[in-house]
Amino acid sequence: MKDKTLLLIAIVTLALALLPLGFESNVVLNFIAFAMIITLAAQGWNVLGGFGGQFSFGHAAFFGTGAYGMALLQVRFGVNAWLAMPIAIALGAAVGYAIGFLSFRARLRGSYFALVTLAFAEVFRISANAWSFTGGAAGVLVPLKLDPWNMQFADKRLGYWLALALVALVLLITHRLRESRFGAQLIAIRENEDAARALGADALAVKLKAIALSGGITAAAGSLYTQKFLYLDATLAYGPWISVEALLAPIIGGIGTIFGPLLGAFLLLGLGEVTKTFFANLLGGARPGADLVVFGVLLILCVAFAPRGVLGLLARLRGRGA
Repeated sequence: MKDKTLLLIAIVTLALALLPLGFESNVVLNFIAFAMIITLAAQGWNVLGGFGGQFSFGHAAFFGTGAYGMALLQVRFGVNAWLAMPIAIALGAAVGYAIGFLSFRARLRGSYFALVTLAFAEVFRISANAWSFTGGAAGVLVPLKLDPWNMQFADKRLGYWLALALVALVLLITHRLRESRFGAQLIAIRENEDAARALGADALAVKLKAIALSGGITAAAGSLYTQKFLYLDATLAYGPWISVEALLAPIIGGIGTIFGPLLGAFLLLGLGEVTKTFFANLLGGARPGADLVVFGVLLILCVAFAPRGVLGLLARLRGRGA
C-alpha cells in the first residue's frame, strides 16, 4: 500500500509536470499555477480538518501571514525571495501554533474552534488594513524584477513547476503523516478525543503539531501567491475567499485523503470558471458571486450524497461494481 501510494504520487507529479508542455496559452498556465496554490492551502486545511477533525473557518490567517511575510521581507528588509519563503512558512507555522495554543488549551472544538479561527483571521485582516507597516489599505507592491534569483520567472512554466514541486513535497509529507504514529494519534483524536486521551495520547501536543504543520503548508501557498501576483492588500491576504476555497477543495475532492485536495482544487476552480463564463454568456455580462452560489449548492450536494467527496464516491461505486 505504501509503495503503491508513493508510485501514484510520482505518476501524478510527472503528469502535472508535463501538462504545461502541451499548452502555450497564458490563461491555461495561470489556471494550473493557481490550482497548485489552492491545492497547497487545501492540503494545509486537510491536515488539520481532514486528518485531525478540527474544522477551521479561518485558514486565511495562515495564508495571509505567509503572503505578507514573503512580501514585507523583500520590500521592507531586502531579503532575497528564496530565503524569505522558508521564513514566511515558519511564521505561518508559528501563528498556527499560537492560535492552537490559545484554542486547544481552552478545550475548544467543533463550531467553537471554527468560529475562533474565523475571528483570528478577521483580526489579522483589520490589523493589516490599518497598519502602515503592511501598506494599510493601499497594500504592498513587490517590485517586478524578472530573474530566477528573485523567484520571478519570465517563463510562467517555471513558476508553475516550482509550485508543483511544493505540492509534490506536501503530498509526500501527507503520506508520511498518515503512515506515522503521529498521524495515527491525530486520527484517533478526530474519532474520539476522550478515548485517545485514555489510551495515553497527548491530545494537546498532537493538535498543536497538526495546526503548526497546517499553518506552515498554508503559508507556503500564501508566499507563492505573493510571488505570482506581486501585490497584496488585507482583503486578498486575509479575506474569507481563501478560507472558503481551502475548506471546499478537500471536502469536494475527498476529506482526509492524500489526493482529495488536489482533485478538489481543480474541480473547484474549473467549475468556477465554467460558471462565470456561463452566466456572462447567458446574461450578457459577468455576475459577481454567481460562482459562490454554485459552490454553495455543490457543497450541499456533497454533504448530502458524497460526504467523503469525489474520491470517496468513486471508491463506493467501485466497491458496488466489484
